[in-house]
Amino acid sequence: MPTIQITVQRFSVVSRNPFESVVAKLSETIGHPDMRTFPKDVTATKTFAELEQVIHKAIGSSGLIEFVRFNIGEILRKESEANTPRILRLIVGNPLIMKQMAVHVPDAASYAPVTILIDERPDGVHLSYDRMASYLASYGSAEALKVARDLDSKIEALLTAAAI
Repeated sequence: MPTIQITVQRFSVVSRNPFESVVAKLSETIGHPDMRTFPKDVTATKTFAELEQVIHKAIGSSGLIEFVRFNIGEILRKESEANTPRILRLIVGNPLIMKQMAVHVPDAASYAPVTILIDERPDGVHLSYDRMASYLASYGSAEALKVARDLDSKIEALLTAAAI
């Protein structure tokens, strides 16, 4: 198996709004299904149409689902006993979008769902995302790249709106 070099592009936007309000604004557009039952519901589907129904019920207005949330800042604050830094990592995606990329580039499943990083710094709240198109560019699939660029646009618009 060859080793390939992947150059990743990071999109970032900075908000002057409070950390909590940025997180709340972002969270209100992302679906939050019960992750104890969602995988079971997906597995229980018999047809692709049933699968689509389960996923469409789970997604938020952004077309995305939050799969897991890591409060990294909480871990860091345990040592310092301070109120900062606040760092939150959200793993978000849409299995139907991932499928559209993975059918052309199976390695796309390594990169989706994606990470949104929200972290508080002296200059504001940073919202960052590593562009899916940059992960997939070296694989040479125009079809997967088109889906990846659409996903990038969707997430970048979401982060930009949350920063306002």
